Order: sequence, then C-alpha cells, then structure tokens
Amino acid sequence: MKTMTKNNLYEGMFLVDSALAGSNWDGVNNTIKTILERAGAEIVSIRKWDDRKLAYEIHGKSRGVYILTYFRVNGERIKEIEKAVQLSEQIMRVLILNAEHITEEDIEKDTPASKIEKEKSDERVAQDEEVAQKKESEQQSDYEAEKAEESKKAEDTEQENITEQEPEEITKNKQESEPSEVPNE
Repeated sequence: MKTMTKNNLYEGMFLVDSALAGSNWDGVNNTIKTILERAGAEIVSIRKWDDRKLAYEIHGKSRGVYILTYFRVNGERIKEIEKAVQLSEQIMRVLILNAEHITEEDIEKDTPASKIEKEKSDERVAQDEEVAQKKESEQQSDYEAEKAEESKKAEDTEQENITEQEPEEITKNKQESEPSEVPNE
C-alpha cells in the first residue's frame, strides 16, 4: 500500500549574480522554475526580492539578486532541490524554509524590489503629469499670445481705417466750417 505524503509550503530564497540577472532575467527565472518542477514542486510565487551588495564575495561576485519563491512540494524532495542548485552554474546559493505559517497575504506582500519599482512608477506618473501640465500651460500661453496678437492686429487695422478716414473728415469738416463764397457782383 502506497502512502501519500502531504506537499508542504516552502519559501526558497535563491541568490544569483546581479550581472547575470540583469542580462538574462528570463533565463535565471527558467532555471529556478526547472529545478523546482523537476522536484515535483508546485510554484505558488516567484519574484525578485532585491539586488544587494554581498557581505562577502561568492564565486568572485560582490553583488547578488535575491529571488523569493514559494512552492509546495513533498519535504523529502528538498534535498534534491538543494543538490540541483549546487550543480547549477547560474544560482550561487539557496535557502529553503518551511512556510506553512505564511498566509496568502504574506506571500503577496511587496518586496523591497517591488516597492522600488512602484516608487519609480509613481515618479514616472508624476513626471508625466508635470510634463502634461507644462504642455497645457504652454498651449494656453500660446493661445493667449495668439489672441493678443489677433487683438493687436484688429486694433491696428481699425487705427489704419480711422487714419484713412481722417483726411476725408477733416476736408469735410473744413468745408462745413468755412463760409461759402458768394460771388461778388
């Protein structure tokens, strides 16, 4: 009779070289997924935790990217995962802990890397809004300048019309104010 063992929830913190993660993020993620899937693990979550300076060099590397994973697997398969990490050229270290006490909310909490991304995203949104406001302000200024120019042109045109009419009016007014000449007989 075969006994079924329960798949427990585990938390795995994988450490990879920063340069490698930066240049081949998908490849690093696929390596971790492959290692876990070969051990029969069901991946719950996998995401970047943070990029940090290491306390000491590992394989000549002074910086590393930590990748936080949550997965369900039979506890007997943890040694297999650790052995696969040791054989991997891409993963420098791994720490796997039992995470049965972790809730879904805890799993979904922001990591330091996701907080930074959100801040950058918020900054980009704020910058985009600032640029949009600046453009709108410039367009409003351009519109006001255009209206002022049109108004000035209209005033100039009106002034020219008045100036052109003045000699006629002056002549007309002169004729009216001068006594009419009666011929002397």
